[in-house]
Amino acid sequence: MKFGLFMGIWENPNAEHDLHKILHQVVDYIISAEKLGYISAFLTEHHFTGLPQIPSSLTVLSYLAARTTTMRLGTAVTILPWHNPLLLAEEIGTLDLLSNGRFDCGVGRGFRYTECRGFGIPVEELGPRFDEALEILQQAWTAPGRFSHHGKYWNFDDAIIDPRSIQKPHPPVWVSAASDGSIQRTAKLDYNLLLAQFGDAKQIGTRVKCFKDATEACGRAFDPMKVGVTRAFHMTDSEAETREALDHHYHVLANNRKLSSDPNSPGAYFVPNATGNADDTWLIGTRDQIVRRIEALQAEGVEYIMLLDTAGDIASLERFAAEIAPLFDSEMGKVSQKRGAA
Repeated sequence: MKFGLFMGIWENPNAEHDLHKILHQVVDYIISAEKLGYISAFLTEHHFTGLPQIPSSLTVLSYLAARTTTMRLGTAVTILPWHNPLLLAEEIGTLDLLSNGRFDCGVGRGFRYTECRGFGIPVEELGPRFDEALEILQQAWTAPGRFSHHGKYWNFDDAIIDPRSIQKPHPPVWVSAASDGSIQRTAKLDYNLLLAQFGDAKQIGTRVKCFKDATEACGRAFDPMKVGVTRAFHMTDSEAETREALDHHYHVLANNRKLSSDPNSPGAYFVPNATGNADDTWLIGTRDQIVRRIEALQAEGVEYIMLLDTAGDIASLERFAAEIAPLFDSEMGKVSQKRGAA
C-alpha cells in the first residue's frame, strides 16, 4: 500500500484562524510528510467560507514544488466551473515544469451553495460546465498547435497553450466521483479516481470494483494506484482522546455541510454525509483500531490511501509513519528505520 495526504480546510485551534499561520503549517506539514515517506499531497480548493481555507491551491503547490523533491503534488480538487480552462491549462503546464513533472490534476464539478452563489453560477450548470471545461483541457493538452472551441459556455479561436507540461500528453487526471455512472465514465476516459472519505470499507470496495470492471471492459489492466481513497485520520491513545478527535472532525464536517447547503432549498445541493458502519469509516483512533480499518480497506482492493487530519498534527503523522505504515508499505518501513537509526 501507499500513503499520501489530503489537505482540506484546517480548523486547528493552535492556528487561531490565522491564515498566515495556517498556510505555513500546511507547508511544514507537507515537507515533514515527504521526509517520512508519504508519496503525495493533494490540496483542496474552497472559497467564501469565512473559515481557514486554501482558495488558490495551484499557487501553494507552486511554492511546494520548490520545497519538495520527490512527492506528487496534486489538487483535490480544482473546481472546473470556477476557472477559465485556457488559463488553467497554462497554470497546469507551468506548475508541472516547476515541479519537474510531479503534478497530479484532480478536478471536480463543485457543489457548495456558498460558492455557486459567490461565483454567480446556478447549481444546474455545474455538470455541463465541468464537462465542457474538461473537454477544453483535453484539447489544450493534445492539440498539435492552435485550436478553437465553440461551446455553450466558452467560445474562442486560435488559442495555443504554452508552456506545456513535462508529463505527456498531460499530467494524470484525477476525477472525484461516487455514483456508478460517474465512476464508469472516469474509467472509460482512462482517468484516475478519487473517492471521498464518506463511506465504509464495503461501500468503498463496491466503488473500487465498479472502476476495476469498467477499466477491464475497456481492455486495460486495472492498476489499484489509480484509485485514491481519502480517510479522515488522527492517532489517539485512549477512548477519551478518540472522542475528542472525533468531536473535532464532526465539527468540521458540520461546518462543511452548512456551507454546502442552500438554507432556502436544502434539497437542491448535494451535501456529503457519512453512511454505513461508522466504526469502519474514519481512521481516527488507536493504533490497533486504525490497523484493523486499513486491513478492511485493503481486503476491498484499496492500495492508495490519502490521510486527512483536520487538526494538522505532525506528531500524529509521525506516529503513523513509524507505527502503522511499515505494516503495509515496506518502503515507508525503510524510511522509518533510517530515521530511527539517525
